Amino acid sequence: MHRAKLQITICALIFCLAGCAIQKYRAEPISPSNEAARFKSRNLQDPNLRAFLNENLAHPLPSWPLKSWNLQELALAACYFNPQMKVAEAQAQIAQATIIAAGARPNPSLSVQPGVPSPWLFSLHFNIPIQTAGKRGYQILRARDLSQAARFRLANTSWTIRSNVRTALLNYLISTQSLQKLREQRKIQSARVRLLETRFKAGEIPRPEVDLARINLGNQRLSVLSDETQIAQMRAALAQAIGVPVSALENISFSWPALDTPPDPQSISEREIVRDAVLNRLDIRQALENYAAAQANLQLQIARQYPDIQIGPGYSYEEGNSYFTLLLSTQIPIFNRNQGPIAEAEARRKEAAALFLATQARVVARSEAAWAAYRGAWKELDEAKALQKIHASRVNLAQNAYELGESGPLPLNSELLQNAIFSSAELTALYRAQTALGAMENAVQRPLAPGEISPLLPHYPEAKEKTKDMLQ
Repeated sequence: MHRAKLQITICALIFCLAGCAIQKYRAEPISPSNEAARFKSRNLQDPNLRAFLNENLAHPLPSWPLKSWNLQELALAACYFNPQMKVAEAQAQIAQATIIAAGARPNPSLSVQPGVPSPWLFSLHFNIPIQTAGKRGYQILRARDLSQAARFRLANTSWTIRSNVRTALLNYLISTQSLQKLREQRKIQSARVRLLETRFKAGEIPRPEVDLARINLGNQRLSVLSDETQIAQMRAALAQAIGVPVSALENISFSWPALDTPPDPQSISEREIVRDAVLNRLDIRQALENYAAAQANLQLQIARQYPDIQIGPGYSYEEGNSYFTLLLSTQIPIFNRNQGPIAEAEARRKEAAALFLATQARVVARSEAAWAAYRGAWKELDEAKALQKIHASRVNLAQNAYELGESGPLPLNSELLQNAIFSSAELTALYRAQTALGAMENAVQRPLAPGEISPLLPHYPEAKEKTKDMLQ
C-alpha cells in the first residue's frame, strides 16, 4: 500500500511540474464596428502621434497641432497610422520570435510505468536529449538571418509608404496649382470674350471669332470643374496613403518648400546614384540576408547527418528488488544520411544566390534609367522656365504699351492668355520633373532632398542579447 501511494505521488509530481510556468490563452476579439469607429476617429491632432513625431524628427515640433504639414511629417504620420506598417511590424515580430523557437533546448522526457493492479511492479526512466554537430547554433543563425531579412522588409514597407505619400502629396499640390492657373485662364478668357463681343457689335470682327472665344471659355469652365473634382479625389488618395479618413485632413494645409526647385542633375552623378542603389536598396540587403539564411540552413542539414543522442538514468522496482540502469540511445543512420534535405538546401542556396544577382541587376538598370529620365525631365523644366520668362517680359511690354496708349486692351489680353498657357506648361514640366525625382529616390531608396526622412528601421536590442546568449 505504501508503494502504491509512492507511485501516485510521483505521477502527481510529474503533472505538477508539467503545469508550471505555462502561459494562459488571452482572447483578443476583433469587432468590425468598433474598428471602423476607431478608424473614423483618427486625426492628425492625436497626442500619441505628436510623441511619435518628436521621437523621429531631427528637431522637436514647434507647436501642436501643426498649422502646416510637410512631406517629412506626413510620411511619419503615415508610418504611424498606415495599416500596412502594422502588418509588416507583426511579420517582423513573427520572424523575431523564431529566434527564440530555434534556440529552445529540447526538453528531457520522463516515463513512468506503475504496476497495475500490483504495487510491486514499478519502473521510471529519465532521458536527456543531446543535440550534436552544432545543430542548435545553425538553427539560431538561420532564424536570425531570416529575422534580419524581415526587418529589411519592414523598412522597405516604410519606404513604400513614404513614396506613396510623396506621390499623393505631389498630385494634390500640383492639382491645386493647376486649378488656380485654370481659373486665371478662365478669367482672362472671359475678359477676352467681352472684348471681342464689343468689337463684334461695332462691326470690326466677324461672329465666328467671337464664337470661337466662347467655345474656348466653355472648355476652360469644364476643365475647372474637372480639376475641382480631381482635387477632391487627390485629397482622398492622400488620406488613404496616410491611413486616416478624409475628414482628418479638413482644415489642414500642406507645404513643400522645395517643390518648385528640384535639384540640378549635375549635383547628382549617375555613378553616385548607381552606387547608392547597390549599397542602400533594402531589397538587396534583404536578399543578402536570405542568402545567409540559406547558407545556415545548408549547414544545419549537413549537421543532421549526425544523429542526436538520448542519455539518462532508469529505475525499476520488481517484487521488492530495486534496479538502477543507464540508458543511451540514438538513431542508426543506415537507410539515409539526410541526402534529400541536403540536396534541397543546396538548391535553395543556389536559388538565393540567383535571386540576389537578379535583384542587383534589376536595381542597377532601374537606377540608370531613373537618372536618365530625371535628367531629361529637369532639362524640360529648365527650358519651360526660360520660355516662361520670355513670355513674362512680353506681358510687361504689352502692359507698358497699353498704359501708354500705344495699343488696345486686346493685344494685352492675348499676351496675358499666352502667358497663362505657358505657365500651365511650366507646371506640367515641374510635375514631370518631380515625378522623375521620386522615381530616382525609389531607385536608391533614400531621399535626395536635404532634411527628409529615411525608412524607419526598428531595433531589437533585447533580441540581439538573447541571440548572443543562445550561441554561448
